[in-house]
Amino acid sequence: MLAAMPPTPPPTPEPGEPRIRDRGDACPGALRLHSADDGRLARLRLPGGRLTSRQVETLADAAETLGDGRLSITSRGNAELRGLGDDCGAELAALLDEAGLLPSPTHERVRNIVASPASGLDGLGAADAQLWARELDTHLRSAPWAAALSGRFLFVLDDGRGDVAGLGGDVTLVAVGGGEAELHVGGRAVRLASSDAPGAALAVAGGFLDTARRAGTGAWRVRELPEGYAVDVAASGVGSEPVPTPELPQGPPLTPGILGPAALSVLAPLGRLTAAQLRALLPAEEVRLTPWRGVVVAGAGADRLPALDAAGLVTRPDSPWAGVTACTGRPGCAKSLADVRADAAPGPGTHPGPPGLPVHFSGCERRCGHPHGTWTDVLATADGAYLVDGVPTPRTALPGAVTAARTTR
Repeated sequence: MLAAMPPTPPPTPEPGEPRIRDRGDACPGALRLHSADDGRLARLRLPGGRLTSRQVETLADAAETLGDGRLSITSRGNAELRGLGDDCGAELAALLDEAGLLPSPTHERVRNIVASPASGLDGLGAADAQLWARELDTHLRSAPWAAALSGRFLFVLDDGRGDVAGLGGDVTLVAVGGGEAELHVGGRAVRLASSDAPGAALAVAGGFLDTARRAGTGAWRVRELPEGYAVDVAASGVGSEPVPTPELPQGPPLTPGILGPAALSVLAPLGRLTAAQLRALLPAEEVRLTPWRGVVVAGAGADRLPALDAAGLVTRPDSPWAGVTACTGRPGCAKSLADVRADAAPGPGTHPGPPGLPVHFSGCERRCGHPHGTWTDVLATADGAYLVDGVPTPRTALPGAVTAARTTR
């Protein structure tokens, strides 16, 4: 059940040079665990971030009995368990399988599907992107060839509000109303019937694999294809109307609070949920993890907010925790130069206020898990200090420097 991780891939090539992938994708999964300084790591793909109540309970139990007691939410709305023992692979796989979290061992790492988390709950959006996600996942798992996709290849499904469209998908679907959608790939877009969108997204992913094989560079993602090689949507069998000037919508991400008549949005401090916090999300009709390290709780009203706040979840957009994320840092990651999670935590007396730009604390130059778009970059340095958007800053001056950087752009 466990597989060793190969060495770190070669560095990014110089501008204009094609990236050469001369080894397989080593992205961790639920069956291929990654070895870190704090134990093994399992990454669970959750199309649309969706979890049933039973699955939430299973993950809380797995975190407590097999891991470090917490669940991490990734920037794709997936879930990670850390601190796992070397010999827990079979037990973990059995738990996940019994809860329906491992529907396809051959495809489990390629089910990377981000969808607008509030879709179908708050009355916004031009289509229910969560229904797209379920249909696309079914198509994906039913196609044997799709197992050849990289564990980093990403489908993004936006219901038209623009909350996830800019998250760097390899294939992006955007609902545009009138029963239509746009399919974006490699800087081009076509318009097609909304009902055809999930099948078309999978077909274009197949077109990418064909193009990548012809290019011979081992590309894992569309943006890695060398010049002169582009995914041909028409050749993928997608009948559609080209969009002359494709442009992805840019709407705001979800903020903590009430979503419509029977749903709530909360954030996990630094993207981590304790087992107790996971259970505090229940009862729920459905739980959806979000790309902003948060959770949408379907079937919950405003009366649940005080209890979620008491459990340590972020329930207000003016919380000092809102918009603050961090990589694993020390002691979990050997490459990290600092305990970035400790340094990212709001200090005593920190007052709530408008959070401004997202901010991400990184323990090394890889900047794992950083937000998309514009964000405040807080990078640990070897001398025990930080760079805040490139400006050297002592640890003791971090709070003021970070606040200023988040609010001046």
